[in-house]
Amino acid sequence: VQLQASGGGLVQAGGSLRLSCAASGGTFGRYNSAWFRQAPGKEREFVAAVKWSGGNTAYADSVKGRFTISKDNAKTTVFLQMNSLKPEDTAVYYCAATSTIWMYARNHEHYGYWGQGTQVTVSS
Repeated sequence: VQLQASGGGLVQAGGSLRLSCAASGGTFGRYNSAWFRQAPGKEREFVAAVKWSGGNTAYADSVKGRFTISKDNAKTTVFLQMNSLKPEDTAVYYCAATSTIWMYARNHEHYGYWGQGTQVTVSS
């Protein structure tokens, strides 16, 4: 499975961005997917995940109520709608996919497929 992330950019605090992660190859439709982010000097952290069926989602407390993860009907693209962005959301955002069970959705160590990352910068 190959993942291609896009949609990052520079936005003012309070603004919105929509990230996309397009998948090709493999059976992506049966994989759980997630977004992680990594700011300079910090560990990679979980942002949001969606189950392969689209029926379950999970969010980090820091983004709950502001970010929404979703999959398209063909289950080949995962989106992250980010609203009310804050300067602390500034990071490189990575999409990832895994065939392991949903209970590990928040753990980046269980993801075997990664996109190249897209930079999100939120100015104050």
